[in-house]
Amino acid sequence: MDDTFSQMRARLEADKKFFEQQECAEKASVPADVGQVGMKDRFSYLMPIPDDMWIKCPSCQGVMLREDFEENHSVCLNCGHCFRVNARERIAMTADEGSFEELWETLFGKDPISFPRYGHRLSKLQEKTGMTEAVIVGKAAIGGYPCMIGAMDSNFLMGSMGSAVGEKITRLFEEATKAKLPVVLFSASGGARMQEGIVSLMQMAKTSAAVERHHRAGLLYLSIMTDPTTGGVTASFASLGDIIITEPGTLIGFAGRRVIEGTIAQALPEDFQRAEFILKHGFMDMIIPRKEMKKALTEIIALHLKYSSVKNGAPSTGAGLPPLSEHRSKGSECLSIIRNRERPTLMEYLPMLFTDIYETHGDRSVGDDAAMFTGIGRLDGRPVTIIGHRKGKGLLENQACNFGMPHPEGYRKALRAMKQAEKFGRPVITFIDTPGAYCGVAAEERGQGEAIARNLLEMMPLTVPIISIVIGEGGSGGALGIAVCDELAMTSNAIYSVISPRGFASLIWKDPSRENEAADTAHITAYDLKDMKICNVILAEPESGAHSDPAEMASTMKQYLTATAERLCAAFEADPIAAMEARYQRFRQIGDCS
Repeated sequence: MDDTFSQMRARLEADKKFFEQQECAEKASVPADVGQVGMKDRFSYLMPIPDDMWIKCPSCQGVMLREDFEENHSVCLNCGHCFRVNARERIAMTADEGSFEELWETLFGKDPISFPRYGHRLSKLQEKTGMTEAVIVGKAAIGGYPCMIGAMDSNFLMGSMGSAVGEKITRLFEEATKAKLPVVLFSASGGARMQEGIVSLMQMAKTSAAVERHHRAGLLYLSIMTDPTTGGVTASFASLGDIIITEPGTLIGFAGRRVIEGTIAQALPEDFQRAEFILKHGFMDMIIPRKEMKKALTEIIALHLKYSSVKNGAPSTGAGLPPLSEHRSKGSECLSIIRNRERPTLMEYLPMLFTDIYETHGDRSVGDDAAMFTGIGRLDGRPVTIIGHRKGKGLLENQACNFGMPHPEGYRKALRAMKQAEKFGRPVITFIDTPGAYCGVAAEERGQGEAIARNLLEMMPLTVPIISIVIGEGGSGGALGIAVCDELAMTSNAIYSVISPRGFASLIWKDPSRENEAADTAHITAYDLKDMKICNVILAEPESGAHSDPAEMASTMKQYLTATAERLCAAFEADPIAAMEARYQRFRQIGDCS
């Protein structure tokens, strides 16, 4: 508040000084009638505080200085509401200074159905906005990384997609494919352009086809949906990004809110079709504040660049891991240790194992399952895809994560992450810690069995290394659904079983209270699985369990993962067919039937 008053005082002092200068100038010039010029000049030439010095936020009704507002990238300082910005402002916020080179600037469409006064309206908008069409595209660099970039502008016929917009976006992807560059595209649109009729509808297929060719070339497409992104743009190229990003509160949808309410005759939720709603329902990867957008885009592009190891000599074997204890814990002992409330979970390990972590969300079909974490990050500099069961800590977090029991959308989200890893040549690292896949009515309705089966099918021929670590409880198909791997490690107190010990006791002995006996009988410990040649490596936990020193446990895991990723990546690069055959044979030999 003191700064605001200081600025106002400075402005008033400047006004006073200006008035005095003007008065002196008038005295030196031709005199006017006494009693009129002085008063007239005072109000004609005085520099009042302009009406646009202040900005009022339509969301929270807060007031802020325009200068502060613009420094904050046109975002409300009070509530974070993102004001709409035009295409040139968007590119200026994102691209490195001086790097943007506009392409096809003079390209404009025709009037395919001779719509009344359409040409006249286009001319007026071109004159008003300085744009030939509702999208600007070109070459640029973001954080020093070259890319193709585009931004739509809702000030030009609500950013609607006609033939010229479709042509520019198609050329953008074609040029990016030819130059082997990523595409960063900001959408802001009301949908197809009605004034161009069926021609505008066909742009949806045209742009999507160009995206598909870019995708098939193994190139990155970052789609950033800005307010508003609706209609035919949502139903085409904007929803086809490898990673889809938006800003808080963005309006995103296909049909308009009023159309839906009129059709179903029901009031819709307040957050309907907003960014947070879309994220929850599985169609968005990330919501990133505007002032953090450029940094995030830079790091995400960097994570998708081809990685080259600079290490010389043969790949590390992971030798030097901490030795295992001479004591081999029984199943019931392991069960007690992994149920310790202080035992570290995936979310505690992540920052100790990886850097530059970006969580991705959604299965692009039903929803985002909090019980399954997916994301990208760096392991000792190498980009990797990270997948794992998320249990949470404390009752509320446990409930939010469904106690680490994924729904079908969790497994489909994991598979989507694996397919992206394959596209960009990243090894996949999965962390197992679940009592099992969720069994409930909703899970069965959405195909729990099919989702797990699909993962088993699709993981086997994946052309990148897969490393799995059981960090706690590996329960049944819910664990196996993300553990078809080239190498399986288990921490020394972890368990991996066909069913939970309690379930085992219930089914076999009709007495769930005998779960400790079941744990000792079913051969579920890391040592048991090592003897059966299912587990490849046992990672020693601190003496009292991982909860006694999470940092030490993380250090052991990181040492193992770094060496194993290096070794397996080298094997896949040298002979991918042999590496995939080894994965097949790893499971093929399990189960002695001689």
